Amino acid sequence: MTDFYALSDEHQAIRETVRALADAKIAPFAAAVDEEARYPREAHDALVAGGFHAPHVPEEYGGPGADALATVLVIEEVARACVSSSLIPAVNKLGSLPVQIGGSEELKHTYLGKLAAGEGGFSYCLSEPEAGSDAANQKTRAVRDGDHWVINGTKRWITNAGESEYYTVLTMTDPQKRSKGITAFVVEKSDEGVSFGAPERKLGIKGSPTREVYFDDVRIPEDRMIGHEGEGFAIAMQTLDHTRVTIAAQAVGVAQGALDYALGYVQERQQFGKPISDFQGLQFMVADMGMKIEAARQLTYAAAGRSERGDQDLTFFGAAAKAFASDVAMQVTTDAVQLLGGYGFTRDYPVERMMRDAKITQIYEGTNQVQRIVMARQLLAGIQSEL
Repeated sequence: MTDFYALSDEHQAIRETVRALADAKIAPFAAAVDEEARYPREAHDALVAGGFHAPHVPEEYGGPGADALATVLVIEEVARACVSSSLIPAVNKLGSLPVQIGGSEELKHTYLGKLAAGEGGFSYCLSEPEAGSDAANQKTRAVRDGDHWVINGTKRWITNAGESEYYTVLTMTDPQKRSKGITAFVVEKSDEGVSFGAPERKLGIKGSPTREVYFDDVRIPEDRMIGHEGEGFAIAMQTLDHTRVTIAAQAVGVAQGALDYALGYVQERQQFGKPISDFQGLQFMVADMGMKIEAARQLTYAAAGRSERGDQDLTFFGAAAKAFASDVAMQVTTDAVQLLGGYGFTRDYPVERMMRDAKITQIYEGTNQVQRIVMARQLLAGIQSEL
């Protein structure tokens, strides 16, 4: 993959296909999904039918085998129409990537195969009531019992919890070892002892349920361990290096959606006898919006290239793309509301939803303050891009 240049014909075709699908089968339901705070079933069905619900799954496990940039393009184009819906492919990658990175071949064929076939989504259970940014402070415990492990604990802020059939769950198996005592397992929704809290009442992404997940003496066969005992934290952090790029893609998508709508509005809205797009002050605003989105897009695509190759500076680029693009998304969507004036402040127009949805991109998969810590550590360690 070549950074900073034109998309290949294949990547451009993916963008066009997903944009057409999103415009036809996702965007028309976005307002209702938000208003009713319901799972975007129409988007889910359309993405599964089109093979875009988990584009990252390799071909050998029944998936499309999309590279990191193609996956970014899918998420970006869906987020342009509906951020809640873009969490379907994004969280499927987040939840299943640990299996892809560290799982046995049997585990990969079983669970990546089920995901690719549309048999159920995949969520990621890392955060806990006392372990958000402090991810090493896991309290959920897994204790060996013969050839099984028994899991007890609570996970919080789990995206698509209750909707997903499969969960990557980080547990503490040896508290004395701190992060090196954390082990990952695949847990199924149907496993006895798994239950869910009430959906959180959120500012945005209301169509994507966020719930607590409870594990009460959940017995898991040993072959559902991801990697080896004690490798869970390393696999979890490696996963986030890759999936922060997908959050950047969401941010670019929602920012582009807001700008697209605002551009149409300012060319139609008349004041003082002419379109408000004729006023220089507004022209400066849309110019800055477009410039920042394109900068965020190029950084995101550059990070996707590093994700695909597994470059040494992926940790820096993933954090940089996520932080920069999400800050841009928040600013651009806020400016889009401003450009629509009073109309932008109402639910009759999509930009207020986009502004609310954009906010979460600055928070999940590590707040932007945490991203800056990550970037600084990489720079101070001498791990920099060699452009």
